[in-house]
This record gives sequence, C-alpha cells and structure tokens, in this order.
Amino acid sequence: MIIRSKHNFFIYNFFKLYTFIQLKKCFKNIYLKGEFVDRGLPVVIISNHYSWWDGFWVMYLNMKIFRRKFHFMMLEEQLRRNWFFMFTGGFSVKKGTRSIIETLNHASEIIESSKNLLLVFPQGKIESVYKTKIKFEKGIERILKGKEGKLHLVFNVNLTEYFSDKKPSLFIYFTEPKINSFSLNNLEVNYNTFFNFCRESNIMERTLL
Repeated sequence: MIIRSKHNFFIYNFFKLYTFIQLKKCFKNIYLKGEFVDRGLPVVIISNHYSWWDGFWVMYLNMKIFRRKFHFMMLEEQLRRNWFFMFTGGFSVKKGTRSIIETLNHASEIIESSKNLLLVFPQGKIESVYKTKIKFEKGIERILKGKEGKLHLVFNVNLTEYFSDKKPSLFIYFTEPKINSFSLNNLEVNYNTFFNFCRESNIMERTLL
C-alpha cells in the first residue's frame, strides 16, 4: 500500500508560509519568467531536479501563479523520514516494486480535478545542475496517457545565479508548451529544448542585471 496524498489544514498552510519566508530569506531576488492563461484545468508541472530546494521553488510558483492544491511524488523512505510532507500533498513511490503501479494510478487520479496541481520530476532523482540533457523515466507517460487537452501541462526550469552577490538569485522559468502528444519521446525532446533555452537565457541575464 502506498502513502496517499492528503492535506492537513494547519500543516499545509504552515508549509506554504515556511516556503515563502525561507525563499525571501535565502535568495536576493526571485524572478518569475513566463506566462500562463488559466483555462480552469488541472495543472501538471514537469521540473528539473537538482537540489533540496526544488519542491519549495515549485510551491512558490504555485502560490504566485497557479493557485492549485499542491501534490508531489516522493520516495517512500524519505516521506516516512520527513513525515510532515505526508500532510502537504506528498505521496509515496517505491521503485522496483509492484506498488509503483498504484503510485502512478494515484497520480493520474489527482489530475482528474481542476483544483489540483501535480509536480513531477521526470528523471526520478536529483542530478547535477550542470547536466545539459534530462533523461525521462517512463512513469510520466503513464500518468499523462490520454489526457491531451484535459490539463495544463507546464514545463518548469529553476536556476540559481550568484553573480557578484552574497546571496543567489532564483530564476523560475515556466511555459505551457504547444504539443499534441504526451508520448515519452515527445515530452523529453520538448522539455530539453526549453531546458537549454532557459540555460542560455540565464547566461544572457548576467549582462542585463
């Protein structure tokens, strides 16, 4: 049995407040770079995964732009260790076991409601920020199968830069790609195109700030 997502009113709202305070405290500037036209559909965010901060950054993006109920997949051992995430939309995945089917089905159920947002790290693990290509695992295709036109699919890339400052600045890029098929290859190719566009954009930011 997997640990299913739930939201405790007090813990979930504390988590949102904690996110806001920590980001304002630890980053010199936060730049939101993207546009979103809300059509009242559920939201799935595909994001890069290179640090402890990643979920907090997407929570901040959700509070500012999407305003949906936050859900995310987390390794079972980490979720049990950090129990409070069980009450902020976290649900478990245990790789290499038969329960992964239940996890993917639960993820699909979440995005049946327009009130929900699901965060997915398609590579399934933390990787170096210096990687230039993100390899997708198969789970994302299973979650999104048959849902073309029924949700907001959002690509998100988070990058940090120090430049000449003591604290880093955070750049949160997001876009809703115009793709007709949620096949694994189509998702991976289009995401990596956006990912590298964001990396190049951040290089250009050095001359603008």
